[in-house]
Amino acid sequence: MIFFRGQRGLSPHSPFCGFHYNHGMKSAAKKLQEPDIKDPTSEYLAWLMDSSIQIGPISFGLDGLIGLIPGFGDVASSIMSGLIILRAMHHGVHRAAILRMLLNVGFDTLAGSVPVVGDVFDFAYKSNTRNLQIYREAMSGTRSAGKDWAFIAIVVIILIAMAILPVLGMIYLIKLIAS
Repeated sequence: MIFFRGQRGLSPHSPFCGFHYNHGMKSAAKKLQEPDIKDPTSEYLAWLMDSSIQIGPISFGLDGLIGLIPGFGDVASSIMSGLIILRAMHHGVHRAAILRMLLNVGFDTLAGSVPVVGDVFDFAYKSNTRNLQIYREAMSGTRSAGKDWAFIAIVVIILIAMAILPVLGMIYLIKLIAS
């Protein structure tokens, strides 16, 4: 049976019921520290895009469904995800957290654009829920900017390596062929 969570009264999965499941957190103590960001629009968008539809034990949102539309789907999902990031910027979330959120959405868009495999990925990877968690932690002051800068530095190093290694490989092959 397919239904939208929260459609029949307030579901415990609905962002408006006041109780949120421990989505991969390590302890109940962390769950109690989860701040109320007082941004119901971002909560609703993350819920709608990532987990509003449940089929048995599996939940997914409109992000996966919209992503099935070739070309348009991933762009439209990214725009919706960008609204959460814009709201976080408006509320003063630090730059490192904003960049981390942008990387999450970029990764979701890039991986989602791969035919077939990307469509499966769109259903599984919940970038909006991850971004909402970053937003909550940044607003409560429990998120270290250093942690985000370190992640961004690692991503930049990997991207630079991905750009340089093929060039070095071509130089090596040219020297090998020329000798």
